[in-house]
Amino acid sequence: MRAAAEKIVIKLQQAGFETYFAGGCVRDRLRGVEPHDYDVATAARPDAVEALFPGRSDLVGKSFGVVRVRVQDATVEVATFRQDGLYLDGRRPSEVTFTSAEEDAKRRDFTVNALFCDPVSDRIVDFVGGRADLEKKLLRAVGDPAKRFGEDRLRLLRGVRLASTLGFEIEPETWSALRRAAPQIGQVSAERVREELSKWLCGQGSERGLDLLDASGLLVVLLPEVAAMKGVEQPPQFHPEGDVFVHTRLMLSLMESPSETLAWAVLLHDIGKPPTRRVDETGRPRFNGHETVGGRMAEKMLMRLRFSNEKTEAICAMVANHMTFKDAPQMRLSTLKKLLARPTFDEELELHRLDCLGSHGQTEIYDFLKTKLAEMPAEAVRPDPFVRGGDLLAAGLAPGPRVGELLRQAYDLQLEGKISCREEGLGWVDGLGLPAAAGGGAA
Repeated sequence: MRAAAEKIVIKLQQAGFETYFAGGCVRDRLRGVEPHDYDVATAARPDAVEALFPGRSDLVGKSFGVVRVRVQDATVEVATFRQDGLYLDGRRPSEVTFTSAEEDAKRRDFTVNALFCDPVSDRIVDFVGGRADLEKKLLRAVGDPAKRFGEDRLRLLRGVRLASTLGFEIEPETWSALRRAAPQIGQVSAERVREELSKWLCGQGSERGLDLLDASGLLVVLLPEVAAMKGVEQPPQFHPEGDVFVHTRLMLSLMESPSETLAWAVLLHDIGKPPTRRVDETGRPRFNGHETVGGRMAEKMLMRLRFSNEKTEAICAMVANHMTFKDAPQMRLSTLKKLLARPTFDEELELHRLDCLGSHGQTEIYDFLKTKLAEMPAEAVRPDPFVRGGDLLAAGLAPGPRVGELLRQAYDLQLEGKISCREEGLGWVDGLGLPAAAGGGAA
């Protein structure tokens, strides 16, 4: 990606256009981190960029001066230096004017994201003090922070996310403006909020990000179900770390490069505790059924954030199932195999491990399940059924709920090793004493 971006910069410079690497790629390279992608900013207008890269460019944002240029297998966004007009919808400027590199830097969100670099001369171009803030590990809005946040309210979340993933402090005036504007985050589309929240959850320092979301007022607006976990005390013998919010925060700190579904399951696994909390006659807090309630709550949250059905189903399954693991050593073999065969089992097991490490620290059940998983080949955990519906119908059973019940019984016996082949399965069907179907026979 860097090689492709450099070729684009060189070609634009040779054509007489001031051109640089821009934004996050400059910030990350100065931090000693290899960027995921590279953006190029240039004085060349979009039509000039297209003319220099015929057949290898796509105009994706003419009004914003953005062209995607392909170099071999890499695609790089090339944007013309611009100055933004008024922001009327809290997301995009009503118009843009192509301008100089300095004016382009001044319209960006944070100073550490407003740096340019000439890769040919290896020269940093800094119009807003971004390099000094980078050295101080300080996140500062460019210019007036209230104006920056008013232009695009998603910058409120982005500021929290960058501070947590980069490990930076937020400059006091920027922080004050962020807190004042936090109630306006509800004006941002659910899709954009979801994307930014997922980047935060899956990134470094997500536990600090949770603190910043809470302290800023963003958490109670966007994720009130998570904010409600604060102050919900738990039995100290199982949760010496503290309340539900503290427990969840600790689990976030223990995650290592989680998938999006696992990260959200960690965040939401105990959201059912606040509404189910009861204190028994001994004074011990109880949360009976919190996993079931939490699964339903998670579904509503994820739908609100416009998650796909597939991801919603996976996350909710992990939330609703996370208490099952405590019973694993006492499970019948068939039940245990069904647990191991769950499509989300690997992530559920990791959720269980984090849940234990974020509370009492006991991982015996995790170790037990890892051992069982290693002992059982996949074909033993998820075998094809020996008995099928057609076998029951051919034996004279009428279609209906009874078919499903008997198929489940047969599969459980198979998982237990009590039916070891198809012939034994058909023998079990014969032993049911079903009335023979006219002209029937085992299918």
